[in-house]
Amino acid sequence: MRRRVDEAAGSEQTEKKPAKGKKAVEARARSSWKVWLKWTFLALCVLYVVTPFLLRLFPGIVQHLVYSHAILYFVDLSRPADLGLNHTVNMYLTSEEGVTLGVWHTVPENKWKEAQGKGLDWYEKSLGDGSPVFIYLHGNTNNRAAPHRIAVANILSSLGYHAVVMDYRGFGDSTGEPTEPGLTTDALYLYHWVRERSKGSPLIIWGHSLGTGVSTNTAVKLQEQGNPADGVILEGAFKTGKVPPGYPHPFTWYYWKFPYIQYFFQDRLKNNKFTFPSDENVQKMRMPLLILHSKDDHLVPYQIAEEFYSTAKSAMKSDDRVKLVLFDASHGYLHNGLYRDPALPGIIREFVDSII
Repeated sequence: MRRRVDEAAGSEQTEKKPAKGKKAVEARARSSWKVWLKWTFLALCVLYVVTPFLLRLFPGIVQHLVYSHAILYFVDLSRPADLGLNHTVNMYLTSEEGVTLGVWHTVPENKWKEAQGKGLDWYEKSLGDGSPVFIYLHGNTNNRAAPHRIAVANILSSLGYHAVVMDYRGFGDSTGEPTEPGLTTDALYLYHWVRERSKGSPLIIWGHSLGTGVSTNTAVKLQEQGNPADGVILEGAFKTGKVPPGYPHPFTWYYWKFPYIQYFFQDRLKNNKFTFPSDENVQKMRMPLLILHSKDDHLVPYQIAEEFYSTAKSAMKSDDRVKLVLFDASHGYLHNGLYRDPALPGIIREFVDSII
């Protein structure tokens, strides 16, 4: 009898052991989870405190965050034909000592066959064929091979226009590091280079996003030099001053919203001279101006485009030299997708015809 009782007791203990082991595993899991949360929280706190000091010690970090020029499409930029640009030449221009710019020149579509196998000399001479010429100044991040930038070059080419697309210093295969004065210097150099070869053909500057800041800087300087552009297009234009509530600063939209860091980041922007005073520039500009903006732009509110339009109209005292085109939010174009609108080619052609 005692043996049976002992066996029963032993069996009961054996059955209880797995239950206790399971509870122990669950307890260890809860403990591990708490430890992970604790260390994650501590790491975020340390990052929050350390980041401002890193920005002060290494201001170049801000430069990379603003321009994001280190983000690349891994393509051979010297071979635009690989991207479907079969009537485009790649070239390198030196805007100043130590700075080489990668540039694509796409000729009008009706010259597609003639362009096959041609070298740089032929492309340079073609700029003087009387067709309008566009200098396209792109936004931050990536390079001239970004799909929406290629799409703009194709649209201009299909309309019978030349498209000259540059990567600023530090972008793509261009050398140097981007700064606001440097980007403006690059744009001015390219403008004078094209103007010298275009022999009086209409020359229009098209800026998108960051490129609108570069475009207005360039347009004002050219006007002061007595060599103004024949027209300017601003797509997705921003301003660095106060923006409507609920929208981010154009250079810090991807950055943490902690007030302390945000304040310090703004301070770094000022110290690095990231001003791009487009609102002030628009007041000074006197050349024909076309403003394009999508109402669902998630980075820059369309109200800024309306402000620029009102400012330019008042400054020029004319309704004919300034035009604003807003694209309905239902299309879903956001910040980079206006090239998809079927009406865009007609809008561009109308603007060019008003200049010619």
